[in-house]
Amino acid sequence: MLTDTLSKAMAELEEEQVLAQVKERLGGGVAPLEIVKTLQEGMVEVGNRFQSGEYFLSELIMAGEIMKGAMDILEPHLGGESGEHKGTIVIGTVKGDIHDLGKNIVIMLLKGAGYKVVDLGVDVPKEKFVEALQETKAPLVGMSVLLTSCQEAMKETIEAIRGAGLDTRVVIGGNYIDETVKNYVGADYYATTATDGVKVAAEVFGA
Repeated sequence: MLTDTLSKAMAELEEEQVLAQVKERLGGGVAPLEIVKTLQEGMVEVGNRFQSGEYFLSELIMAGEIMKGAMDILEPHLGGESGEHKGTIVIGTVKGDIHDLGKNIVIMLLKGAGYKVVDLGVDVPKEKFVEALQETKAPLVGMSVLLTSCQEAMKETIEAIRGAGLDTRVVIGGNYIDETVKNYVGADYYATTATDGVKVAAEVFGA
C-alpha cells in the first residue's frame, strides 16, 4: 500500500501532480536520490497493476513518459561526471529487448555517483557485450531486461563473457528479476531498482 503522495501520483499516472511534487521536493531540500526512490515505488505499483491486468501496455508507456519527465528535472541535481571517476561500468539491454527506461535511470544515477558508464544501448548481442568488456576492462557489467522471454539471451550473454575468460562481475536488473533468475542465468548480483544497481556498484568498486 503506497502512503507517499508522490509514489501514489506516479502509480495513478497523474503527470502534472508528479512533476509538480518533484519540483516542490527539490526546492524543499529533499535529496534527489530520495525522490527517485519514491518515484520507483510508484513504478513498481504500475508494474504490479500491469501484471494483474488492471493496466495495459498504454499505461505502462505513459508511466515511462512521466518517469522520464521527472528524471529530466532531477538529472541536473544528481551530480555529473567530473575528471575523476570511481571506475568504468558497461551496461546494455540484452538481445531481443528494446526497453531502455530502467537502463537509462540506472545510468543517470551511476554517473551522478561518479562512475564512468559505457552505454551499449538496447537489443545488444552477446558479442557486443564481450567486445566492450575486452576494450574497457570494466570490472562490472550491467544487463537490463524487461521481458521474461529474454532470459535465455541473458544466460547466453553471461556464458559468452565467462567463455571469453573475462573476470567481470555481472549485475542483472529488471522488474521481475530475483535470486532464482540470478542463479539460473549465472549472474553475480541482481537489482530490482536503479538504486539497488548503484549499491552493487559501490560494493564492487568499494566506493
